[in-house]
Parts: sequence; C-alpha cells; structure tokens
Amino acid sequence: MEIREIKENKKQFLRLLLRADEQEDMIDRYLERGTMYALYDGECDPDRPVCECVVTDEGGGVLEIKNIATEPECQRRGYGRAMIDFLAAKYSGSCSVLQVGTGDSPLTIPFYVSCGFTRSHVVKNFFTDNYDHPIFECGIQLVDMVYLRRRL
Repeated sequence: MEIREIKENKKQFLRLLLRADEQEDMIDRYLERGTMYALYDGECDPDRPVCECVVTDEGGGVLEIKNIATEPECQRRGYGRAMIDFLAAKYSGSCSVLQVGTGDSPLTIPFYVSCGFTRSHVVKNFFTDNYDHPIFECGIQLVDMVYLRRRL
C-alpha cells in the first residue's frame, strides 16, 4: 500500500471523487485549494488509486476532509481507515483537529465514529441549499451536514 500526494492534474481523479461528492461544481470549490492524496494497492488495482482524499486547512489548527472515496469493489478492506490514519499521523504536529462534514447517513456516520471521530455540530439544510438535485444515501435524502471531529 502506498499513499501519494497529487499535486497536478487533480481533475483526472474526478471519477472517484464524484462517488463521495456527486456534484462537480461543489468539488471545484475545494479541489485546487486542497491537498489531494491517492492510495494505491496492487492487491486491488496496481494502476489506479483505490482510495482518494482531499483535505483543506481551515485555519486555527483544523484540517478538514472534504472528500474521501474508495472504489466500490475495494470497500470494506480498510483503505478508508488507512487514509484517515495516514492524515492523522501526517498532520498531528501541525494541526490539532481533523474534521469531516457528511450527510446523516447510516453508512458514513458509523464509519467515522469507528475511526475516532465524535459529533461536533450540524449545518442545517446544507445539502438542500447547496446542491442542484436531491442527494440520497441508503434511501434517505440528505438534508443537514453533520460535522464530526477527531483530536490529533
């Protein structure tokens, strides 16, 4: 397993990023200002990343995961957790908090809690106010953005 920082041509990784944030103009808001990482593992596919992540420095010691996605056929193998652990180790000296905003979904919230995150706050109507179409996960329409935090 190898994690590489992606510094150029970030849009070439858009296909996987759209799995976690399905509206391209929303990704455009953070892609260039964020730091992007790609996780490669020959066991799944040696030629393309199996997990991608974009993080932004929000100031005040807060690093935010804006997008993290794993190839569907490679999910439930620890790649997302490995990426989060990588971020926590890499930024523990320069940031004090790793945060993530996500929909209130039975798929994502338990994953982040299992990675050491706790609920922080909610941004009401984030998905309905910022996306041009309804977003559904597990048959549930996402309305509010739930923020979770992990101390570094």
